[in-house]
Amino acid sequence: MNPTIYTIILLSLATGTIVTMTSFHWLMAWVGLELNTLAIIPIISTLHHPRSTEAATKYFLTQAAASAMILFSSMINAWNTGTWDITQMSYAPSNTLLSLALALKLGLAPAHFWLPEVLQGSTLPTAFIIATWQKLAPMSLIYMTMNNLPSTILLMWGLTSSTSGGWSGLNQTQTRKIMAYSSIAHLGWMAMIASIMSNIMIMNLLVYLMMTTALFLSLICSKSKTIQDTATTWTTSRTLAIIMMLTLLSLGGLPPLTGFLPKWLVLEELIMQNLIPMATAMAMSALLSLFFDLRLTYFTTLTLSPNTLQMKFKW
Repeated sequence: MNPTIYTIILLSLATGTIVTMTSFHWLMAWVGLELNTLAIIPIISTLHHPRSTEAATKYFLTQAAASAMILFSSMINAWNTGTWDITQMSYAPSNTLLSLALALKLGLAPAHFWLPEVLQGSTLPTAFIIATWQKLAPMSLIYMTMNNLPSTILLMWGLTSSTSGGWSGLNQTQTRKIMAYSSIAHLGWMAMIASIMSNIMIMNLLVYLMMTTALFLSLICSKSKTIQDTATTWTTSRTLAIIMMLTLLSLGGLPPLTGFLPKWLVLEELIMQNLIPMATAMAMSALLSLFFDLRLTYFTTLTLSPNTLQMKFKW
């Protein structure tokens, strides 16, 4: 793609997110979301390959449907309360519809089926944008409407996302799909704590963005599209392999590392709210995510690709 056009598209992407994050009127929030969606469609379909075209179509349809649902729920709320203010969502049916729309926008289970397909059909840099930057606008809407969203629905979506993200990621061999299911599981933890403690949700989001960015940049540098590709990382760069190992273990939530902190705080808060069965189920689902992250770590650092003796290490 032409660098000038690419720059304009990325600026539009940034503008859409910032408009949504800074608006107090539902119409402006919707405009920001639509701008965001329309800006990323050409980035996904740059390859002109049937799979990337399919990914762009799937992404557009789901995001357009979610945006329409957000606009519809805000219209119902405005009809009943007389205000378009985002923080004044006091009509119960529109709150339920809004939570469903935001779940579809983010990729929370059971509305998560589009996310792995879209990431698999995109290039690694595009998948990186979808998994990180595209989560900011819907998460900001959740943050602003959190006091009014139905907490039972958020808790159930958090549990189903964490469980299905862990289960579905177990049998994947493509790194982009593994990252997609890992993203679904992490979003489940954020949805779980959203209605209880907003500060922990923000910290969870920041830690997720930081670790996902580090891992995607490592995958882009090593050109790893499958688990088999990660086995050759050690021959390219030992430093990169070690960084990938630490990032993967942190993303899985292994205790001494950064990724464990948000999970620990979420579990502590759930126990304080007397949601002990929910906390137990979330802790069990975290083990599923940790398993496939550990498997990826094993392939990256503890196995060597079948090279001949004459073949020198690149580093």
